[in-house]
Amino acid sequence: MRPDARAWFEHRTTSTTSLDDLDLAALLRAKRRGSHRVSVVLPARNEAATVGGLVAELYDLWVRRTPLVDELLVVDSDSTDDTAAVARTAGADVAATTDVLPCHGTRPGKGEALWKSLAATSGDLVVFLDADLLGDVRHYVPALLAPLLADPSVVYVKGCYTRPLEVDGVEQPAGGGRVTELTARPLLNALWPELAGFVQPLGGEYAGRRSALEQVPFVSGYGVEVGLLVDLLERHGLGALAQVDLGVRRHTSQSEEALGGMAGQVVSTVLARASWGRGANGLLTQFRHDGLRFLPRSTAVAVDERPPMASIPEYASLWAESIG
Repeated sequence: MRPDARAWFEHRTTSTTSLDDLDLAALLRAKRRGSHRVSVVLPARNEAATVGGLVAELYDLWVRRTPLVDELLVVDSDSTDDTAAVARTAGADVAATTDVLPCHGTRPGKGEALWKSLAATSGDLVVFLDADLLGDVRHYVPALLAPLLADPSVVYVKGCYTRPLEVDGVEQPAGGGRVTELTARPLLNALWPELAGFVQPLGGEYAGRRSALEQVPFVSGYGVEVGLLVDLLERHGLGALAQVDLGVRRHTSQSEEALGGMAGQVVSTVLARASWGRGANGLLTQFRHDGLRFLPRSTAVAVDERPPMASIPEYASLWAESIG
């Protein structure tokens, strides 16, 4: 690891693996002192099995009991199950991607939901959590907010964690995050070695200042996290970024084929931000065997991204109304 990356890792990495590690009273004082408004966003597509319990816990802890969160929003990305109804019953506000900035249309992908969430919320601090989280994640929201509330020079906080991997019904204590280890980390270490200290560059749990998030583009698909990390580094510098060890993260494991598609989008996002990658191929070809022969299947992984939200006139009008 380069000296600058090591220094950042040692200085900007904190650990909050349970509620016992937090001084909630101090966080509330910092929130009031800074006149902050906090929005928590969960992008979701067909997550009815998990989103209800997660939302209910977040609402009970951080909206009702301890007023740390002012908005709890689930952004429904073309779900075909009861995700929206389950989330609403559990206490969240729900917005469909098709209903936010409708004049700009809608695109598939997680990044689209995150981008549109900026136009559907009003917090100056925004926390993003995946909607398929399992286990005890009660501490995630305050842990991600803590560096932002403590240090005004920090604009973006990534969560990091160990990721168990379930194979054939047997859980291994580590081994999850295969796209990170086999794709994202080697690319980032080669092209932006100052980012080598990030444990989970593709992790879906992070928080940022609206003033920073609204100034960068959002990749519409699974490349959104690595795109944000690189773009915020380029705009604000390494010292404005931080990470928090959240302990353990559990979620539903994906198939190798699905992971290949995710990796393809990550590669396309990274290459689009590297000066020599502008002409990269936008197709990923994978193979299945039908018992007789290999069958190729190609899917689009080219970068499709939204412009910085601050450049959208309708957003400027909505934001002016929300703070007026």
